[in-house]
Amino acid sequence: MNAPVSVRNEPLTTIKSIGVIGAGQMGSGIAHVCALAGYNVTLVDVAKDQLDKAVTNIDRNLSRQVGRGKISEGDKSSALGRIKTNMALDALSEVDLAIEAATENEAVKRKIFVDLCPKLKKDAILATNTSSISITRLASTTDRPGRFIGMHFMNPVPMMELVELIRGIATEPGTFQAVRDLTVKLGKIPAVSEDFPAFIVNRILLPMINEAVYTLYEGVGTVEAIDTSMKLGAHHPMGPLELADFIGLDTCLSIMQVLHDGLSDSKYRPCPLLVKYVEAGWLGRKAGRGFYDYSGEKPVPTR
Repeated sequence: MNAPVSVRNEPLTTIKSIGVIGAGQMGSGIAHVCALAGYNVTLVDVAKDQLDKAVTNIDRNLSRQVGRGKISEGDKSSALGRIKTNMALDALSEVDLAIEAATENEAVKRKIFVDLCPKLKKDAILATNTSSISITRLASTTDRPGRFIGMHFMNPVPMMELVELIRGIATEPGTFQAVRDLTVKLGKIPAVSEDFPAFIVNRILLPMINEAVYTLYEGVGTVEAIDTSMKLGAHHPMGPLELADFIGLDTCLSIMQVLHDGLSDSKYRPCPLLVKYVEAGWLGRKAGRGFYDYSGEKPVPTR
């Protein structure tokens, strides 16, 4: 009789250096927490102005943590010193872990993986911060599906405690263990999700936001009435339409489309008003206008 095959659960690699692709809100937040936890970070983006903006935001957010007594000035200085920026993927040739944090668009992510994989060392782990797209499908674009995993941080990354970990069908146990260990070292709490559309958090959260948009679309309530009702009636810290603006209406729409396409259930149909706002370029806070107008000192409802 053949001896049973044992599955190795030890981490495949020791993570010391981390690359982050995409210097937007999520990428800069990931770079922030990784550097603060003692890791050397290389932040890559195709736009120099975006990289400069990211470093400015990280500096400001670290200063807020100093002001709240969460970290010291020395911690802030050390963290900033661990972050390097670059516009070329070649800068990630020696990282132990590369985390893709580009826009929630599958074609964009696939293109990044095709360009990135030849530049990574063979034993490097590749993670995606996707909030909804199939990990198995994205992994198939790479040369390392066994070393590929979903690592979905919540926004804003420095404040939110949770990281969803999602294994694709080919993700090796050692990859999962290495990334789980890293998550804990970052001071985050891992929640394991199966590889279904939108995973756990957005599978529950985005349909609620979409229903709030339907409630506005059908004239049941105004923007202010809907958000006030959920803040005071359900003790949500932020109303669903305010939250949609914070997330980005384009991201909300993308996740709803993934849910609708992936699960083929009409209850996930994106609200036409959400589609219209995105088509108008009213994407929320980052565009200065969404369900609220952010051009003045105080946000004003647009409907």
